[in-house]
Amino acid sequence: MTVAHFVLDTNVILYFLGGRLAEPFPSGTHTISVISELELLAYPGLVSSEEQRVRAFLADVAVTDLTQTIKHHAVDLRKRYGLKLPDAIVAATAVALKATLLTNDQRLLTLTDVPTQTLRVKAQT
Repeated sequence: MTVAHFVLDTNVILYFLGGRLAEPFPSGTHTISVISELELLAYPGLVSSEEQRVRAFLADVAVTDLTQTIKHHAVDLRKRYGLKLPDAIVAATAVALKATLLTNDQRLLTLTDVPTQTLRVKAQT
């Protein structure tokens, strides 16, 4: 039996850390791009308690560094879709790992050659 592999986009990680996901991550292995790691740690206005939660999350998830393959896919995706470089690298990580990108970014969900899946988010109260 094959285990599903997912790359988590920064936005779904933020929803998860904020308790806003209406459903758990799908079962399987979960990886993040080094770009998401940097975006989380450099998030504007991050207070100490939030940073501790981010660091605890990062300690429990595999972080994929940039490889030549990811760089190649990122350049291709950026050129073909006009993506911002960080988004292109995150999407390229999913392509290179033959994984599904979990994202709520509407732009990334339209990519035809990157397997994507969205997660339901709780309404803000």
